[in-house]
Formats: sequence, C-alpha cells, structure tokens
Amino acid sequence: MRGLSVFISEIRNCQNKEQERLRVDKELGHIRTRFKNEKGLTPYDKKKYVWKMLYIFMLGYDVDFGHMEAVSLISAPKYPEKQVGYLVTSCLLNENHDFLRLAINTVRNDIIGRNETFQCLALTLVGNIGGREFAESLAPDVQKLLISSSCRPLVKKKAALCLLRLFRKNPDIVNVDGWSDRMAQLLDERNLGVLTSSMSLFVSLVSNNHEAYWSCLPKCVRVLERLARNQDVPQEYTYYGIPSPWLQVKTMRALQYFPTIEDPNIRRALFDVLQRVLMGTDVVKNVNKNNASHAVLFEALALVMHLDAEKEMMSQCVALLGKFIAVREPNIRYLGLENMTRMLMVADLQEIIKRHQAQIITSLKDPDISIRRRALDLLYAMCDVSNAKDIVEELLQYLETAEFAMREELALKAAILAEKFAPDLSWYVDVILQLIDKAGDFVGDDIWFRVVQFVTNNEDLQPYAALKAREYIDKPAIHETMMKVSAYLLGEYSHLLARRPGCSPKEIFGIIHEKLPTVSTPTISILLSTYAKILMHSQPPDPELQNQIWATFSKYETSIDAEIQQRAIEYFALSKKGAALMDILAEMPKFPERESSLIKKAEDTEADTAELSAIKSRAQQQASNALVVTDQPANDRPQVAQLAMVKIPSTNKMENNHVDQEVTQPNGIIGEAELQNGDILGDLLSPLAIEGPPGVSGTETLSEDGALALAPVGEQENAVKPIVDIAELFYALCVKDSGVLYEDPYVQIGIKAEWRGHQGRLVLFLGNKTTSSLDSVHAVILSPSHLKLVLSSVPEIIPPRSQVQCPLEVVNLHPSRDVAVLDFSYKFGTNLVDNKLRLPAVLNKFFQPITLSAEEFFPQWRSLAAPPLKLQEVVRGVRAMTLGEMANLLNSLRLIVSPGLDPNANNIVASTTFNSETTRSMLCLVRIETDPADRTQLRMTVASADPTLTFELKEFIKEQLISIPSRPPVPQQPQPTTQPILSSDPGALLAGLL
Repeated sequence: MRGLSVFISEIRNCQNKEQERLRVDKELGHIRTRFKNEKGLTPYDKKKYVWKMLYIFMLGYDVDFGHMEAVSLISAPKYPEKQVGYLVTSCLLNENHDFLRLAINTVRNDIIGRNETFQCLALTLVGNIGGREFAESLAPDVQKLLISSSCRPLVKKKAALCLLRLFRKNPDIVNVDGWSDRMAQLLDERNLGVLTSSMSLFVSLVSNNHEAYWSCLPKCVRVLERLARNQDVPQEYTYYGIPSPWLQVKTMRALQYFPTIEDPNIRRALFDVLQRVLMGTDVVKNVNKNNASHAVLFEALALVMHLDAEKEMMSQCVALLGKFIAVREPNIRYLGLENMTRMLMVADLQEIIKRHQAQIITSLKDPDISIRRRALDLLYAMCDVSNAKDIVEELLQYLETAEFAMREELALKAAILAEKFAPDLSWYVDVILQLIDKAGDFVGDDIWFRVVQFVTNNEDLQPYAALKAREYIDKPAIHETMMKVSAYLLGEYSHLLARRPGCSPKEIFGIIHEKLPTVSTPTISILLSTYAKILMHSQPPDPELQNQIWATFSKYETSIDAEIQQRAIEYFALSKKGAALMDILAEMPKFPERESSLIKKAEDTEADTAELSAIKSRAQQQASNALVVTDQPANDRPQVAQLAMVKIPSTNKMENNHVDQEVTQPNGIIGEAELQNGDILGDLLSPLAIEGPPGVSGTETLSEDGALALAPVGEQENAVKPIVDIAELFYALCVKDSGVLYEDPYVQIGIKAEWRGHQGRLVLFLGNKTTSSLDSVHAVILSPSHLKLVLSSVPEIIPPRSQVQCPLEVVNLHPSRDVAVLDFSYKFGTNLVDNKLRLPAVLNKFFQPITLSAEEFFPQWRSLAAPPLKLQEVVRGVRAMTLGEMANLLNSLRLIVSPGLDPNANNIVASTTFNSETTRSMLCLVRIETDPADRTQLRMTVASADPTLTFELKEFIKEQLISIPSRPPVPQQPQPTTQPILSSDPGALLAGLL
C-alpha cells in the first residue's frame, strides 16, 4: 500500500509534535471525506484508510469515526480485508461498544464455518475484547470447537483461550456437570500446545469450583509424570533442557486448588515428581535457565506445603531454600526468603529454619531494600522465646542504619516481638526505651502507651523504669517521644528513687524543666502534669521547688492553647490544697487487661502477608508468651523469671476514689472520676475566658531577627486596639490560604486567596461587627517593587452588621522577601483607627510543589555547582526541633521534602519550583545538614539557576528556621468579645466567590 507507506514516512519526517499533529489532522479530514462518499470507495481504499486510522490511533490520537467501516470489513469475503477488519476492530473498540453488536453474527458465522483461518481470526477477536454479550452468544460454539475431534490443534488452542476469556466474563457459560468429563479428555491431549492452553482454562475452572473436577486430578498428575520423565516431549516445547516449564507451573498451580490428596497411589506418584524437581534444580550461570527452573521449583515448594508432605521432604525444602538465600543472585535470594517465610506456616519447621538465622540476619544488610524487607518479615515470623533477644538486638542495631522507608515498620515489629517474647519485664522496658532513643520519629504513640501500661500494672517494675527514664532524660538532646515517656514515668514514680543520688524532687524537676522550651504543645501538657505530681510527692514541699513550679503554672495560665491553660490553672489551684493533694493526685490506677494495640495494629496492616499466617499457625500450637502482670517482690530491678499469666480484675476500685479508665493516652491529667469532691474545685468552676496574648499594635516594624522583610511602618497611637495577635495571624496566613488578618471590637478583616504560578487573587472581607455604620473607610496597598498589586475600589461606608469584598490581583515580577502592606483606616464615632497590616503575599506563595526522584535531583544538583547559583551557610540559633518537625515546616512552606534522597539520615533534601515573570518556573533545590548533638545549628545549601532567587530563598528559609517556628505553627482563631459576623473561614457567608 503505497499511500500508507508515504503517510508513515511523512509522519516520521515531521520536525516537531505540532507538525505531526497538523499532518494527522489533515489525514483524518481526508479519510472522513472519503468515508462520506462510500460509493466511490473500493475495498482496497477502505482497507488502506482503516490501516491509516489504526496507525494514527497507535500514535496516541483519538479516532472517533470510521468504526463502522472497520467493522464492515469483518464480513468481507477475502482474507486481506477480513484480517484488517478483525485487527482494527480489536484495537479500536472495547467490549461495551455498540458497533460490536453488529458484528456478532458475522463472527459467529466465521467460528462455525469450515475455514480454519477465519475461525482463528474470529476466536482471536472474541478472546481480546469479548464481553458478557459475546459470552452469552458465542460460548456454545466455542465449546464445540474445543471438544471437536476434527479441529486442528491451532484452532483448539485459540478456542481454549477464547473460552477462558468468556468464562472470566461470565462463569455461568460453562455447565459444571457436563464439563468435568470433557475437561478430563482435554487433559489427555497429546499436543502440548493444546494441553497448555487447556490447562490455563482448567486452572480458572477449579479456582471457581474444584468439587466438580475431582476426576481430573489423576490426569494432572499424569501430565506432571509425563513431563518429569522427559519422554515424548517435542523439542520445540523444551526450554533450556526443561520440558515445557509453563505447563508444569500451571499444572502444579491447579493441584493447589484441591484439598489434600488422600489416594496413596496418586499421592506417591505426585511426590516422586516433586522429589525429582527438588533434587534436579540448582543455580547455574545461564539466567534464562535459572528463571525457568526456579519458576518450576518454587511452584513445587508451594505444592509441597499445600499437600502437607512428610517432614523429611519439608526439611529438604528448607535446606534448599537455605542455599538460595546464600547465593549472590538477588532475585533468587528474594524468592528464597519469601518461600522460607511461607514454610513457617508448617507446624514443625521452626527449629529447622532457625539454623539459617545467621544468614537471614546477613540478608538484613543487603543493598536491595526488597530483600531487606523479606529478611525482616522472616525474622519477625520465626521469632520465639528462645531467639527473641538475639533477633530484637539485631533489629535495634539495624535500626540505626535502616532507611526511612523501613524504620516505622521495623520499630513496630521490634516492639511487638519485645512484648510477645520478653523473658522478663525489665528487658522489655530496656528494649522500648532503646527503640524510642534510636528511632523516635518512627515510634508511634501506641508503643510508649503500651510500656506505660506495663509499668503502671507492675509495681516491682516501677523503680527500675523510673531509673531508666532518669538516665535517658539526662542526655543533652533526646527525642520528644522519649521526653513524653520519661516525664510520665518520673512524675508517677520518681519518689521511689528519692534515696538515690541525683534523684531528689528538686533535681528531677530541674532536669525536666531544662527541656521545657524545646518541646511541642502536647508534651508541655504532660510536663505540667509531671510538675504537679512531683510537687505532690514532695509534701511537705521544698519552698524553692514549690515557687519554681508555681511560676511555671502561672506562666501558662494565659496560654493560647486551651488544654495547657486548663491544666496550668487547675494544677496551680490544686497545689494550694496541702495534704489533700496526696489524695487528688495519687498514682494512676492499674489498666484493665486488654488486647495489645500493637499486635492488633500489626494484624490490621498485615492481614494478608505470609508471615502473619505463620504466626497464627504457631500461635495455635504454643501458649502465648505475651507480657502480663505478675506479683513479685518489689526490687529496683525485677528478678529474671518466666512470667505467669495473672488476670487483672476489670473493675478495680482504688481507696482514693480512683476508678479504672479506658485510657488511650496515659497523660496523667485529672479525670472527672478522680475529683469527686465538689468543694475541692469550688474556686475553679467559675467561667474562664480563654483569650490569646494581649493585643498588639498593627504597626509592626521589621524585627532584628529579620522574620520577614518589610518596609518600615510609622508608629501609631490608636484609641481602638486589636483584640488579636496580628503577628500570629499573619504567620498563620503565610502557610494557609484563608483566615483572619485583623480584628478589633468593630472590624474584622479576613482573607481568602488562590495562587496559580506567578499570579494570585486575594479577596479581602471587610466586616462591620457593630450596629452602626463605619465611615471614612480607606484601603491603600503599599506595594514593594517586586509585586504588581491591583485593589478594587473600597466603599467609604460599611453598613452595620454587613460585609464587603475587595478583590486584589497579585503578579510576582521577580524574587524578593519584601512584603506588601495594607494601609487600612476607618472612623467609628469620634475614633479614627489607622492600621498598617502586612499582606501574606510572601515568597512561598509562588512556590509550586514538586517531588524529584534521585535520577532527577542529582544531575540538577551537580549542574548548579558554585556561587552565586549555589550558596551555603552555617545557620546558628535555630530553634531545636526534630527532623520530622523540620520536614513538616518545609512542607508547609511548599518546599517538598524527599525522604531517603540523602544517604545521611540526619539530612533533609527538599525541592520546589518558583514562579515569577522574570524567572518563569524555576527549579529550586535545598539541602539541610543537621547536627544530632546540637539541634540549634545546621548547614544549609540552596541552589537555583537565578542568583537573586538563590539568595532570597536561602534567607527566607533561614528566617523560618530561626524566628517563625518559635510561635505556634497553627494558631487558633481568636474569639472576639462580641459575636462576630465572620466565621473562621472568611467569606463563608458568600460561598463560591473564587
């Protein structure tokens, strides 16, 4: 077809995608015109144009016409046209297309006809796109072809695969009662091609209902015997000396759908075949032969496990897998570890698999992460009381070098193993505290909640746990999770260490209080509870200690966080109750016996994994070794002894009116059930207004730390003061797109923003909260040089109890940290109020998040090699924060952190794209190297293709790390003294504006 060849050549010679699209559009227009005039269209032309349509479709263009012409070619009497019709129809149409219904009769005629070539074409079409309608109409005819004795093997093969497709679409097409004998006849087929296709159909049939095909089971075993003896197998079906490995795999997979074989003769014959496979498989240099032989071998292993073979064969399988996990080929090691994990489902192989523990631990350090995961799964599944210490110690050691992707799973599994198989409780406490110390960012709250439950329920463990907490909290830098658990344990049980040096209440308070400025809001709540407990245990209190704790409570009585404020107020009032404090703040009651939340979590997340099945199987054969509460003599360190099962009463009432609580987080805050006496709280029940810090003036100037660059704004003396912290609201809007910008007793200003590339659209919501009009309203934008801002007109009068909207268009011209200022003034009565407010059109609003892989990041990083495109600076005075907190901060600024990109676990790599008129969309790369010993300093490297952008971005990130994070990252929305007309989401009353 010369026209088709010319068209393909022209497409290939196009210089760009636009030229190609124009040529395709031109050709489609020509084809459409020719199809409209079918009278002058010869079969040759129709075939040529349909070929062109298929080629255009393969290029990725939509072809939404010509389907009728393609379908009509199916009914052509000659093979060339019919072939084109079948091929193009199967590519262009799907099973739900209406045009396919027009071809059903033609396809059926070809199937029941005597032309084998046409039969093959029709079967191929049905097998590729046949849906339920095809299945209902054509299945009987396809079945007749499959069992026909006059059909050639070529047609039978296609008929078997076509019937498989139709059966998957509609299982009802195969009559189960009648097909068992027919299927048995097909399994006696001498032609291996037909037998392989029929076995694919048989696997699908028995997976749906194996009961109807018991008569086929001996046939499958004979097929395996035929292949294993390597007799009567044509050369074309032998792959690298292996007789038809695909057929062997399918046959063994079909046998796994049947229950255990009871017939001794069939069972003996099958095990002879499996023994031959196990003995005849070894690792060779040829990769293709390895792949084929190991496919057969691992399917044979699965069948051996399914049939519950004799222990001798099972041991042989384990020994063979032990060889595989020691070879250099990573794929074979992976399969060896995976199948050894499956072997753990068999009852008596635990001890045999333990012989390979050293090699499995070696695989835990493999360069391939998939192999490391399988080794971790296997170690987790094979762990019991005898090897728990060794395995958990290896996991803790590996935790220091494991990549971030595995650490959370690793920490959870180590915690579960320590809980299930601990020889004594003190070892369990040691393991969990080490776990938190080494991988605090990846230790969930469930883990430290669980250790608190054990310590609370076991009195003899409490002094030891408190002593270990004292040792960890004395370190210069500890993770916040360690801070939580240590503070809780010391608050409850530090009085048990009073006679030890360095463990007096005053010293305990001092070392905890040093860490207070570095922790987050939830941890502050726990520390306040700890202070109250320390004060309670030191009755009569040391005056100096009491004054220090009272000063702390007083400091947080005005906290913006309601939880902290409530605790501080209540603890401060309770601490003045004297001896009554001992009853109110007595030790937490014992937790009721319950299922481990860690084990439940692991079951929820790994319900379908092989290792979980192995654990469940072993759990049915041996008693649980989970930690339980025991009554032992109280010592500083519990005696090493096997733990006994002791049931804890579910309703354990304490003398001081404590009751058992279903506590999720053991934070020690006073519960309502613990405070039965109303007189004790008489002075605490009066209404308290929880307000933020005192109002500040809206005329903020640039601070010395350079939190945000801003043109100087003159000082103001307004009679009307804001009722909110304007700075906090501004910082919150830097990472959010909507919220309140300013509020005083009369006015509330909200913002809703939308950012796209280097442009933004803000809507200012000016709300009058009073019942009188606001007069002389003026709003002027003081714009820096890098921003182009256009504010719509602002009405001079805002009616009472109403809201006006003022759209503001923003265009970013070039990178800069300068901030635009809104000069807003109004008159209320005799008061003239004038405020200059920073607008949150800051640098990060023009970032477009992007996630880079290692292959994309490092070439860009290396291409930006030297200043001024790449700048580096050591930043000191950074607020101490964990890597997780720092990553969250960068992500909130649209600097997307890529975990695992930097080989050093203490470093963070982030990327984004910056948009402006001059730079367009420019890639920005950031690397932050932290010092684990000193979180207050770091080294930061920033790179981009624009020198100005690199400098501005470096300074911007430095400002965030030094200044802004010291404030609450997501401040609560202020509550005005009068009822506001605006919600915390400004513009909610007029939805859909943007």
